[in-house]
Amino acid sequence: QVQLVESGGGLVQAGGSLRLSCATSGGTFATYSMGWFRQAPGKEREFISAITWLGGVTDYADSVKGRFTISRDNAKNTVYLQMNSLKSEDTAVYYCAAARTFTIVALKSLGQYSYWGQGTQVTVSS
Repeated sequence: QVQLVESGGGLVQAGGSLRLSCATSGGTFATYSMGWFRQAPGKEREFISAITWLGGVTDYADSVKGRFTISRDNAKNTVYLQMNSLKSEDTAVYYCAAARTFTIVALKSLGQYSYWGQGTQVTVSS
């Protein structure tokens, strides 16, 4: 059983930056692909970014491309999401998740993920 704990959320002004972290335990982190999703009030959970365990291939939603960067540190069992140039529409609860697949296209789908964190709130004030 893999446990995931997000941190780093908070309140930031538009144009600012935050770095989210997702610490994992209970599994072999290096063999899991990791994803970030977010869910705003009244909306469905949406894909933000993913990074494969094999090759470290990354992917981003169009809405965050060029502003967000995903990375992983296998020595620390942690995945990060650096968020720059934040906008009010980035306000949401952000979740990290772990998946076995290393197919980057598949990682856009919520159904590919076996484990989820509890989420961290990001609020961007305009």
